[in-house]
Amino acid sequence: MDKSQATQQVAQIISGYWISQAVYVAAKLRIADHLVQGPQSLNQLADITRTHQPSLYRLLRALASVGVFAEQADGRVVLTPMAECLRSDVPGSQWAMAVMMGEEHYQAWGELLYSVQTGEIAFDRIFGKPIFEHLSEHPASAAIFDQAMTSVHGSETSPMVESYDFSAIDTIADIGGGNGTVLAAILNRYPQMKGILFDLPHVIDRAKPNLASAEVADRCQTLSGNFFESVPSGADAYLMRHIIHDWDDDKATTILRNCHRALNANGRVLIVESVIAPGNEPSFAKLLDLTMMVLPGGKERTADEYQSLLEASGFELTQIILTSCDVSIIEGRKIG
Repeated sequence: MDKSQATQQVAQIISGYWISQAVYVAAKLRIADHLVQGPQSLNQLADITRTHQPSLYRLLRALASVGVFAEQADGRVVLTPMAECLRSDVPGSQWAMAVMMGEEHYQAWGELLYSVQTGEIAFDRIFGKPIFEHLSEHPASAAIFDQAMTSVHGSETSPMVESYDFSAIDTIADIGGGNGTVLAAILNRYPQMKGILFDLPHVIDRAKPNLASAEVADRCQTLSGNFFESVPSGADAYLMRHIIHDWDDDKATTILRNCHRALNANGRVLIVESVIAPGNEPSFAKLLDLTMMVLPGGKERTADEYQSLLEASGFELTQIILTSCDVSIIEGRKIG
């Protein structure tokens, strides 16, 4: 790459948030949903969205230049394949992700320098409290968070279930299991298995309808509590997907030790996370790690770091299983 190409590429990276914030505004205004029935004029869209028509045009013109929406010869706006992803009613919708990333996440990333300089959590500085406490007090934001997590992590579920043999497990507990979709997928794959969904009370309330619609509620207990204090006992395996990365080493060790205490003899923990590989190769996990820095205060980890974390919590790292997506299954066996 010559200097001119390098300069151009860096310039594109620097201005990247211009596009992401434009996408956020379009998602917040539900422009894609308003175009489902067909092309709309700018006047129609401005009326529906209660926006300033010339400014709305400038927004959509910019997005059309990168393939999100398009302007017809008659001036009407239409959906494109990329814009379809911003519909709120389609499988794999990115609507909630666009809204979430454009609001709390965008504000937290704006204080990345603060986190790098101090080691403190940018989100806490802005909102005055940790992110999960904030979500518990803001149901609308929490609902968008749930949808966003489903959209970004939903594609991980099948590869995860296909990559690991759960057949020897009689009872599995999903710790911090959120909306219950992961546990439901495992229980549907293994009809003899029983499950425990464990999370904060307000999260469990949101998850119950999902378990019912997946027809696994009769095999799944729903229990609420704080995993820093204890987790339900009696399971053969404790699953945690995108839980451990939310926390620093001390807090992650506390969670794992609570699992160790509650596990049946010879039980296992299954940590589903991205694992950072050495070297300079591009990696989504390396950027996700910065999100962990500025929002919950956690981190993405290397294989060696996971081994150290497990050993400090009473587990032996037995295997790391790669899946066909960005996550791996990190298995730890209870010792002692």
